[in-house]
Amino acid sequence: MIFKRALVFIHRWLGIALCLLFLLWFPSGIGMMYFPMPSVKAADRLERSPALKASTLVLSPAEAAEKLDVRPDQLRLTTFDGRPAYRTGGGRGGGPVLFADTGEEQEDVSAELVQRIASAWTGQPVSSATVQEVLEADQWTLQTPLSRIAPVWKYSWPNGEQVYVSQALGEVVQYTTTASRLGAYLGPIPHWFYFTPLRKHGPEWSTVVIWSSGIGTISAILGVVIGVWMYSPRKRYRYDGSPTSIPYRGQKRWHTMLGLVFGVATITYAFSGMLSMDPFPSVTERPRPGRAETPNVARALRGEVEPTAYDAKHPRVALEQLGDLPVKELEITSFAGEPVYIARLATGDTRIVPVHGEPKAGFDRREIVRVVSAAAEGRVTTRVLEQYDRYYLDRDRRLPLPVVLAQFTADESRYYIDPRTASVVGGYNPSNWISRWLYNGLHSLNFPWLYNYRPLWDIVVITLMLGGTALSVTSLVLAWRVLGRRLAHVTHRRSASSDVGMSEDLA
Repeated sequence: MIFKRALVFIHRWLGIALCLLFLLWFPSGIGMMYFPMPSVKAADRLERSPALKASTLVLSPAEAAEKLDVRPDQLRLTTFDGRPAYRTGGGRGGGPVLFADTGEEQEDVSAELVQRIASAWTGQPVSSATVQEVLEADQWTLQTPLSRIAPVWKYSWPNGEQVYVSQALGEVVQYTTTASRLGAYLGPIPHWFYFTPLRKHGPEWSTVVIWSSGIGTISAILGVVIGVWMYSPRKRYRYDGSPTSIPYRGQKRWHTMLGLVFGVATITYAFSGMLSMDPFPSVTERPRPGRAETPNVARALRGEVEPTAYDAKHPRVALEQLGDLPVKELEITSFAGEPVYIARLATGDTRIVPVHGEPKAGFDRREIVRVVSAAAEGRVTTRVLEQYDRYYLDRDRRLPLPVVLAQFTADESRYYIDPRTASVVGGYNPSNWISRWLYNGLHSLNFPWLYNYRPLWDIVVITLMLGGTALSVTSLVLAWRVLGRRLAHVTHRRSASSDVGMSEDLA
């Protein structure tokens, strides 16, 4: 009996301390399903870039590589300030800029160029924007290394669009709209505790999230234990004159019933949220003696190619072969040692232009299997997936399908290869099972049998989130009552002490 009272006491006061946090986590979890944190992705850059024009291309990949002191297959041909340019960086911005029309390298980024970059992103004149230098992290640059890319300028237009441009990189590093900011306040910001005064202090923010979610997990476990302990299948309690399984009334009764139904989900939600912060040392599998190493799949798919191999087909010719297709970027790469160009279109689709051959939609899947099998010396099984599986999935269905799955017998690692580009677009290693199942699996319920049948996933997750919200509301009401009684008791004692003192003074 004493032990049960101790559990109730601990659960009560942990609930009082954390009920507001749980009331933030659950409703914002619904927001997280539909509203991401604003960011600038490679696809956003491509979407806003002008299409390449064959007539403007002069410099060859070999010439550009020599000037930039890199290999040709480390370059991509895109646009900068409306002109064709060779760059490194895989579409994420940054890196030196070498113009393909004149062969000159972009020097310092001027204030006028920064203005053109901002204006081109939104299609609005800079004259109508409010401009300010970003000297310290704000709500939308909390993950941006400002000290390394300064100066950063923020352009705000009357319609709510905001563009952050790094003058050091000559790139847009953040973009928000009124809608994206509102969505962030409904989802990621409260869910991740992304409040600027806290989040800009990374170690302190991490500590708060880990400890609050860890203590919340303990509180939820205690609540389930108490609820199961108090529950009477034989209905030995009385409620309004009738037998009942739960001994409480009012909000306590609702809290107990909701805890019995949604308590386990609350435990897994808080615990998996804590795992997102990697609170424990990473557990990695050590290689066993005599065990074969898994080959580098991405490197094997590319193979070795001579720097001069691209001289046989100038990028200008590659664009001409694609006709009127709006090509936003040419990636200079290779497949199985053969030089190729991968053209990325305005639609997000791709085309392959071999240096020795005609354009095509993708690579031969059998050739991909042959290359991977040769690299693994046969220690691999392969098959084509037409649907997502438990390790390669996307509820928004943006990851490419079909893909070639290569599973290595050495360590059971899996690689998912997009036949359109012969690139690895997903992977899994058994040493990552904690992240896959205990974090992603428990926190997002990202299981194929839910993801593949939306809105089933939405219904299940929203139901759990609403149940957790209701449970948090009852916790808040009970906490308010406990604190109210304590406050009233303290106030009464102070009032009584005051009255006694006044009586003594009168005497």
